[in-house]
Amino acid sequence: MSDQTTPQDPTEQFNPGEHPEQKIAHPGLTSDMPEQPDHGEDSYRGNGRLEGKRALITGGDSGIGRAVAIAFAREGADVAISYLPDEEEDAQTTAALIRDAGRKALTLPGDIREESVCTGLVASTVSELGGLDVLVNNAAYQMGQPGGLLDISTEQMDRVFKTNLYAIFWITKAALPHLQPGSAIINTTSIQAYDPSVALLDYASTKAAILNFTRGLSQQVAEQGIRVNAVAPGPIWTPLIPATMPEEKVKSFGTDTPMGRAGQPAELAPLYVFFASQESSYVTGDVLGATGGELLS
Repeated sequence: MSDQTTPQDPTEQFNPGEHPEQKIAHPGLTSDMPEQPDHGEDSYRGNGRLEGKRALITGGDSGIGRAVAIAFAREGADVAISYLPDEEEDAQTTAALIRDAGRKALTLPGDIREESVCTGLVASTVSELGGLDVLVNNAAYQMGQPGGLLDISTEQMDRVFKTNLYAIFWITKAALPHLQPGSAIINTTSIQAYDPSVALLDYASTKAAILNFTRGLSQQVAEQGIRVNAVAPGPIWTPLIPATMPEEKVKSFGTDTPMGRAGQPAELAPLYVFFASQESSYVTGDVLGATGGELLS
């Protein structure tokens, strides 16, 4: 069976052509998707690169977060995942995959728009897992508005900024006192930080702020031996896509990239493993893109 290291043609790998038209209710469960994402369930092979680490992943129930949780567990880490209560089904599936890898899984439902929830995530992780070595700020909310700025309500903007940006400040602030030299913080930014779509102006603005936050914080904590980096996905096939985009956009999602397809969550997990591991010991304040050839400029 092939794994994440098996050579393949990247234009053909995971390439289904057009996606079936589909619309699912937000926040979107993996089981509701006619075309299931690949999180590395059958392909990711660990090599002990995170042995003994304790990780907290926000948005760890599905999509990119699930792929990272699987990879971290198979690399030897115990993993806590945060998620919305409506995503309990997905969270339990991810937790089972972590446990199948022989590691501890901690499920932490809650809405990270609340500061108390954010600080509670860190406290629970430290208490239940015995500490914290890797923080992955991955959770995000988007809702496309084809009309651009004029269609973005104050309510939507507040939800986007609190979920995507405020939560990172709150969670990271709570985590820093627990992080020791050699710890890592990994933030999920986006190609939207560099090339914003008309329909995602509020979302793109938060992703640009996350990029700046990553660079700025990396300078603050480098002397403490804590590294801060970011991953910038392009179009990745997750429940968020059919839950937040018009059906006609879903059908062609990712086909306009140079590689001609959307990416799968499994293809991003190795980037997070690299940033979390000793292999990136001299890397901080940096960003790795997984965009199918779209340029980060």
